[in-house]
Amino acid sequence: MSKPIERHDQPYDDPVAYGNGPDDAVDPVGETEAVTHHVIELAGRHLAYTATAGHLVAVDPASSRPCAAFFYVAFTLDGHAQHARPVTFFYNGGPGSSSVFLLLGSFAPRRIHTSMPDFTPPAPYRLEDNPDTLLDKSDLVFVNPVGTGYSSAIKPFRNRDFWGVDQDADSLKQFIKRYLTRYRRWNSPKYLFGESYGTARSCVLAYRLHEDGVDLNGITLQSSILDYRQSGDPVGALPTAAADAWYHKCLAQAPADLGGYAEQVALFARSDYRDALDSFPAIDARVLARLSACTGIGADTLRSWKLDVAGDDAQGRSLFLTTLLRSRGLALGAYDGRVTGIESGIAGRVDPNSGSNDPAMTAVAGVYTAMWNVYLNEELQYASASSFTDLNDRAFANWDFHHVDPAGAQQGIDAQDRIVLYTAGDLAAVMALNVDLKVLSANGYYDFVTPFYQTVIDLQRMPLDDPGVRRNLSARFYPSGHMVYLDGASRTMLRRDLGAMYDATLGDAPAVARIRTLQMMRARGG
Repeated sequence: MSKPIERHDQPYDDPVAYGNGPDDAVDPVGETEAVTHHVIELAGRHLAYTATAGHLVAVDPASSRPCAAFFYVAFTLDGHAQHARPVTFFYNGGPGSSSVFLLLGSFAPRRIHTSMPDFTPPAPYRLEDNPDTLLDKSDLVFVNPVGTGYSSAIKPFRNRDFWGVDQDADSLKQFIKRYLTRYRRWNSPKYLFGESYGTARSCVLAYRLHEDGVDLNGITLQSSILDYRQSGDPVGALPTAAADAWYHKCLAQAPADLGGYAEQVALFARSDYRDALDSFPAIDARVLARLSACTGIGADTLRSWKLDVAGDDAQGRSLFLTTLLRSRGLALGAYDGRVTGIESGIAGRVDPNSGSNDPAMTAVAGVYTAMWNVYLNEELQYASASSFTDLNDRAFANWDFHHVDPAGAQQGIDAQDRIVLYTAGDLAAVMALNVDLKVLSANGYYDFVTPFYQTVIDLQRMPLDDPGVRRNLSARFYPSGHMVYLDGASRTMLRRDLGAMYDATLGDAPAVARIRTLQMMRARGG
């Protein structure tokens, strides 16, 4: 019998100071990492895996000079031929968010235990093995864009040089290429998983990867925002408002099936409700009565809102979220309408858009902060004197929303300098060019930030006419919020749907061969 291979952990104490300001940068650095070894039991199988936490250096494509040090955490399954094993790249959104939320909440081998939709009480918290991990399907790489986590520009570049729609996508493209080279993964099936603004990022990144010879097998868009022009559209928001009212038992007649009810409200939203918005202040009494019935908001209040269920008050606070349970002294979370926060006294005057004050974010902020430090330092054995940047408001404040789409049109800022970012066209372009690319769209019913029905509308309007290619796009909805995976049942459902997508892409051998051929042709300039 062969002797088992001994695996030794490799801790790393990082002395570099990573600044997160617009003009911050680090001196040239090397590629360093902490490497640890672990085992997880999954469906009766013991899976040994390696965790790597560290930096890879991306280069400027024009000069080939080092331009950015990307902090990432990767999980790779041991005992498999890595060059052919699938690899998935994960990132959150913001812009300005690190990947810690996905890493500790979604499909990594370890996850935090939360009490969602209830508030997770203060420490002690718990990390646990994740029965919904995707590690049996794919190796997993969680990457932090420049200015988040411990990722930084390398002098003479500055963080702000990467803070823009196209700049960000180009830099992540360089990171992915460097990862494929460093770990010999060019022939691996490749996937992207983006959340929130990360969905807009995925559309741009996927097209630019294709243009640079890297073709993908699959993309997951979770909690999409693909058309900023439609942000705050009451038609797209109404089914979410109805789902919130349904959950909190504010409906006189509540159907048992949320999914079927949401479909009925979506039909009403795109027909009678849209017409009512256009004709206001004239309105059919029956339409007003139905709007009141499906939102739990009185008819007179709806009239005062001009029927706009997505409207805000003078302080920028959502009218619907702060009104539905006002009689109980509660407001709903925008990120997850199941979660409530105290709305009386001084709590009612705290800006919910500041930091983690939205009720849904407050419910998990403490556990994320504490357990990320525990996990990184103790289990992954990576230590740094720098402050880890989970959310960087300065990145968002300095973000360049200009975007040039595949047809050469400006789809980011209009002539009045308003943000009109539109990236569904980029997705349509790469799907038309790589006809084997599978796309899974995932949304939570209770997400008022990126409403599920608005995603449906955006994807329906996407300029992709070929019915065969459109069949590569599927949409799924879950009884959860913006961070779908924080709800245990929804996470399991999403894991099942992801597994089906991986099986479909990897089980189609001719499609995999076509993608690899396409990649080789692009790399050769063919």
